[in-house]
Amino acid sequence: MKIAVVILNWNGKKLLEQFLPSIVKNSPEADIYLADNASTDDSISYIKVFFPSVKIIKNESNLGFAGGYNEALKSVDAEIFALVNSDIEVTENWLKPIIETFEKEPNTAIIQPKILDYKRKEYFEYAGAAGGFIDKFGYPYCRGRIFDTLEKDNGQYNDNCEIFWASGACFFIRSSVYKELKGFDGDFFAHQEEIDLCWRAINNGHTLKYNSQSVVYHVGGATLQQGNPKKTFLNFRNSLLMLTKNLPRKNIYWILLSRLILDGIAGIQFLFQGKFNHFSAILRAHFAFYSLFTVHFKKRGEFQSSKYFGTKSIVFQYYIKGGKVFVK
Repeated sequence: MKIAVVILNWNGKKLLEQFLPSIVKNSPEADIYLADNASTDDSISYIKVFFPSVKIIKNESNLGFAGGYNEALKSVDAEIFALVNSDIEVTENWLKPIIETFEKEPNTAIIQPKILDYKRKEYFEYAGAAGGFIDKFGYPYCRGRIFDTLEKDNGQYNDNCEIFWASGACFFIRSSVYKELKGFDGDFFAHQEEIDLCWRAINNGHTLKYNSQSVVYHVGGATLQQGNPKKTFLNFRNSLLMLTKNLPRKNIYWILLSRLILDGIAGIQFLFQGKFNHFSAILRAHFAFYSLFTVHFKKRGEFQSSKYFGTKSIVFQYYIKGGKVFVK
């Protein structure tokens, strides 16, 4: 199958110097593209000099993760898109098990590899780990990572199984499905757009898989650090927008109300911790959600799956019952 590895870049020359060599070396099956989000450093000139085989797509402005890929992928001709963060180190033969799964399973639309922590390679990495799920209230969690608890990789997830969402850090999707779903929602800019896309894929009858035979290492937080208030704003706003678009109609209003209350509790915690910028970010996220609710409600598809969640409340399981590891 024709596969294209597409790396989104914004002022990431240092990351490209560190991680692009592993991608070029270990991806003989693929065409490699750099999708540049109007960088102001010398990323592009660096690629032209040291990696002339890498094809460059220039976006006219910084469109974020969602819009950046939507624009760049218009210029990519392949059956499979491999969307890869610039802070990913890939391993030898990482593409082969992915391609084999797509060839053998025509209904599988999206695949995520095993994502380990580049800084602690025996541990799973926050953004994706061994495949993503959400609870009834739309809180995401992973096999190998629940909230801030990361599991050590002892082979407990060395399987190939169905998942609910795949990490945008390393995200494989059939180009036909990407086009069918009209790509990522550009209004999200960044954060949770991959979960939204995966949920829409499931609502359209597609299957998502985790493949442990493909292994990559992710730095994480290279663009926005975990403690950045902008990340807080985008995560809280986008999560509410995603629920608006994808929840079953019978559940949408009471779950949104519950989430707004739970978000408020999180905001109060930030306030008591002296994290006033994060408290403000949640307030701004809620007001932004109110202004965008009608627009995103109209984006709802014809069908929403009623069984979308892996557990009723991951917050309850984690903070009240003390469940720190994934249990199906």
